[in-house]
Amino acid sequence: MDTIKVLLARILPDTGAELLRAAGFSVTTWNEDRPMSQEELIENTKKHNALFCTITEKLDKRFFSKCSHLDIISQFAVGYDNIDVEEATRLGIPIGHTPDVLSEATADIAFGLMIATSRKFLHLHKKILKGQWSYFRPTADLGIEITNKTLGIFGLGRIGSEMAKRCIGAYNMKVIYHNRKPNPKAEKELNAEYVDFTTLLAKSDVLSVHCALNSNSQGVFDKDAFKQMKPTSIFINTSRGSVHNEKDLIEALQSGTIWGAGLDVTNPEPILPDNPLLEMDNVTVLPHIGSANKETRDKMAVIAANNIIEFYKNKRVPHVINPKAIREK
Repeated sequence: MDTIKVLLARILPDTGAELLRAAGFSVTTWNEDRPMSQEELIENTKKHNALFCTITEKLDKRFFSKCSHLDIISQFAVGYDNIDVEEATRLGIPIGHTPDVLSEATADIAFGLMIATSRKFLHLHKKILKGQWSYFRPTADLGIEITNKTLGIFGLGRIGSEMAKRCIGAYNMKVIYHNRKPNPKAEKELNAEYVDFTTLLAKSDVLSVHCALNSNSQGVFDKDAFKQMKPTSIFINTSRGSVHNEKDLIEALQSGTIWGAGLDVTNPEPILPDNPLLEMDNVTVLPHIGSANKETRDKMAVIAANNIIEFYKNKRVPHVINPKAIREK
C-alpha cells in the first residue's frame, strides 16, 4: 500500500501526530500561527488522503466539490456544525470526532462561569487593575447566592450531567432539564426533572446550555426566551454562540430582564473588543476554552488520530458521525 498522507490543519498536540507517524502515515502540519483560508485548505487537502481538522475549518459543499477524493476526515472536536455532513456522507467520506473526553473539562468551565458571574470575579479584578479598590462599601459589588437554587440544563447529555454533578455536590442545587427527549439515566443518577422549555425558562435560577448546534437550537435563546426567565437568573453558554441571539442577550442584561451571563462562546468568534458584554459587571466572557487543559487536548488528539488509523487498518472509525459513509470506494 502506498504511504497515506494526512494533513493536520492546525498546530495540534504532538500526541496525535506521533501516533500517526508510528503507524506509518506521512503527516503534514500547517505550522503557521493562523488558520488557513478555505482556498489554502482546499489546495493543501488536495495533496493528502486524510484530513485532521478543527471545528473552525469550514468544510462546506464548495470544499467537498474540490476535495471529494478524501478517504476520511477526523475532527479535533465533539461538535461538527462546521461540516456539511450530508455531502460528506454522499461522497462516502466518514467523519470522526472526539466525544466523551472533554465532558469534564467543559463542565469545569461552565461551573467556573457560574461562580465567576454570580460573584462578579472579572469585573472586580478589573477594578483592582484600574486602581479602584479603595475602601469597604457594604452595599457595593454584591453578587448573588446560588446555594439551594435551581439549575436548569438545556441539553442534558454528558457535559450537562457533569455540570449538574458539580452543582449538586457544591451547592445542593435542584436540577431540571429540557432535551428533545427525556434522559432516564440522568434522571435516576441526578434526581433531575424533565420539563418543557417554557418551564425551564421560568424556573431556572441558573440556566446552563449544553446542546449541539442544529436547526432546533439555532437562536433559541432570543428576546422572547429571556423575557420568560427570572430577573435574578444567570445564563451560561458553553455550547455554541449561535444558540443565543447576542443582541437580545445584551438587551436582556442591560434592561435587567436577567441578572447575569457567563459565556465561553460568542457570536461572532472572536468577540469584538468593543462588545458591551465585556464591560458589564455581571458578565463573564472567556475565549472558547471549554476543552483547554493539556490532558484533555492530548486525549482529543489521540482519539482523532486513532479514528484515522483504525479506518485504514480495519475499515472502522471508533467515533464516527456518519457511519453510513464507511464503505468500499
